[in-house]
Amino acid sequence: MASTAKIIDGTRTAEQIRADVTKQVAEWVAAGHIRPGLATVLVGDNPASQSYVKSKHKACQEAGMASFGHVLPATASQAEVEELVAGLDTDPLVNGILVQLPLPAGFDEERVLRSISIEKDVDGFHPINIGRLAQKGRDPLFVPCTPAGVMYLLEKNIGSLEGANAVVLGRSNIVGMPVALLLVRANATVTICHSRTRDLADIIRQADVLVAAIGKPEFVRGSWIKPGAVVIDVGINRVEDASRPRGYRLVGDVAFEEVKEVAGAITPVPGGVGPMTIAMLLKSTLKAAQLNK
Repeated sequence: MASTAKIIDGTRTAEQIRADVTKQVAEWVAAGHIRPGLATVLVGDNPASQSYVKSKHKACQEAGMASFGHVLPATASQAEVEELVAGLDTDPLVNGILVQLPLPAGFDEERVLRSISIEKDVDGFHPINIGRLAQKGRDPLFVPCTPAGVMYLLEKNIGSLEGANAVVLGRSNIVGMPVALLLVRANATVTICHSRTRDLADIIRQADVLVAAIGKPEFVRGSWIKPGAVVIDVGINRVEDASRPRGYRLVGDVAFEEVKEVAGAITPVPGGVGPMTIAMLLKSTLKAAQLNK
């Protein structure tokens, strides 16, 4: 029987990053600089988006940063959203702007994101930042926070990714594609899998590193994993569970109990990648303040 995988503790790692950012913010303000500020833009009343935005403001407060919340109804026009973002872009108290994605149906997301200057694009989704990420010899100012968190955990726990076979399961703009680009930059050999991929289990079995971000609860089985592989589970899915007080439990895209018996290291859900996203956002907001001084 294989030994149980090392559990990669994203909660503890994120706490260390946040403590470091809090210390740097205090030093920045003590040196006479304006307190770093993050503005969020939330369009509509998606409960998950509301929860994410609330947690980002709480994290800013705990780190000694300023935060500015802007909420528009789902009936807001494209022009109204762009006008709000453009106003924040010229506000000297705002160092970073985060438009909570996805926007409601009917919005042109790219046009909204383009109205953020790349120096304030702390979420890393401006087309220029993404374009630079995809090119050799060009560096984005910011990279998307969840992929950045994934890479931080990988580099902290396994060191060099050079020459590793990495499989990314999922091709979303928010996680799958940027994480694949970051893995290429780390000199891994990268395969991107998705719903149309043939022989999916066979491809995943070749992976030294698997990043699962497909949004399907417990989709990846233990028999698909190469012994000793590192598994990063980005998925957060609600599964009905009458035994739980809330009537559900959170699971990842990986069947954790099976996979941990085969993998060398694995992130849990919750407590893996999730906490890293906000920690990386705080790092990016501090960096934006330092760029914009």
